[in-house]
Amino acid sequence: MKKSTVKKLLVAMLSFAMIFAMAACGGGSSEGEEASSEGAAGALKIFNSKMEIQDVFESDLASAYEAEAGVPVEVYYSSDTVAAHLSTKYASKDPYAVNMVDEKDLYSLAKEYGADMSDMDWVKDTNYAVSVDGKVVGYPVCVEARGIIYNATAIENTLGEKFDPASIKTLDDFKALLDKLVAAGMETPTSVMKEDWSLGAHYLAQFIEEREDVDGYVASLKAGEAKVIEDPKFNALMDTFDVLKDYSMWKGQEGSAERELSEQALAEGKIAFMFGGNWDFAMMKDFDYTGGAGMMPVPQNLEDDYTGKLVGGGSKYFYVDASEGTSAETQQAAKDFLAWFASSDTAHKFVSETCGMVSPFGSNTVTCTDDLGASVKGFADADMLIPNYPGFPDDHYSVIGAEMQKYLAGQCTREELATAIENYWKAQA
Repeated sequence: MKKSTVKKLLVAMLSFAMIFAMAACGGGSSEGEEASSEGAAGALKIFNSKMEIQDVFESDLASAYEAEAGVPVEVYYSSDTVAAHLSTKYASKDPYAVNMVDEKDLYSLAKEYGADMSDMDWVKDTNYAVSVDGKVVGYPVCVEARGIIYNATAIENTLGEKFDPASIKTLDDFKALLDKLVAAGMETPTSVMKEDWSLGAHYLAQFIEEREDVDGYVASLKAGEAKVIEDPKFNALMDTFDVLKDYSMWKGQEGSAERELSEQALAEGKIAFMFGGNWDFAMMKDFDYTGGAGMMPVPQNLEDDYTGKLVGGGSKYFYVDASEGTSAETQQAAKDFLAWFASSDTAHKFVSETCGMVSPFGSNTVTCTDDLGASVKGFADADMLIPNYPGFPDDHYSVIGAEMQKYLAGQCTREELATAIENYWKAQA
């Protein structure tokens, strides 16, 4: 029986048990709804926006910190967008002491409410701290990156030869390998996920991020000066995108490209390549994973300063609330927790082993248990990450992601996609 099938049976059994327990107790929180923030007296309230670690954050890390420091910790999650959820908490004057947000939120929420952490020791132990208006407000939780995920085991079993991802430097190299895989019996060696966040926020965003003056280019887009269809980086990335979709297992049925099925096909070696990020391993490992997964840069027939690099960096940041709803004593307790999270052996093992995340702190030498995370760490250690751009508007991934979905399904041309991108940015001016 596949691990995924076992997992689904366990989930069903647990769900029944939870429903029975809630009925016996007179009710409980609905799925996706954060727990009551009243909590235990004196508890340190933390908002977590990384769904996949919620259970272990509560069961492992919070309990460990209480045992070591004597401070109870309560961890909350909401399925709402980070900005919307936290805005409601501030409106009700019931903020969390520690908030996990995306980098872009630091320039709004943390700018207004974040405590200055400039003098804390952890700042000197990472390259990913974020400062706003001269003060350090962003505490990096982990490092993530995006590129092409490969299954080396599948490639080597198909071709009968060792696969070296470093040998794929250009799109021509990549296409030649895909042709070899097809000839050897892997009929469709790639997949393209249809999700708007993957297409808009991750893949297409690279044509803006992979340039020296990102802010200047965005300014030219807003001013209506940039001609996207004439941009070499845009065309190089779209050429690669065309190859990915031409060899895709979903070719001709792009609307059916369910993420879980793509992850399963890659994990089990039925395909060899898929664009994504190291977060995808959390899903891949639940299938009959063959081993041998890693990450490589998106190959392009445009060699420049970004060739051979992944796009990534700090992903998810804590900030300490300094609004009137959080006392000075609670702020200090929050800072003490973050100091422990950055330096303790318990937290190091939690990040690297339990969660399989890439630690942003140099003092954490615990080996990452996540195959894709370990691959990303190699790029990070070699200073081969192109920084994420934090200035994308909140609706960028949904609006532009929808345009990319049209392109994926053959419902618009590259020229029409370029025009849609230009119109979107001119509307932001």
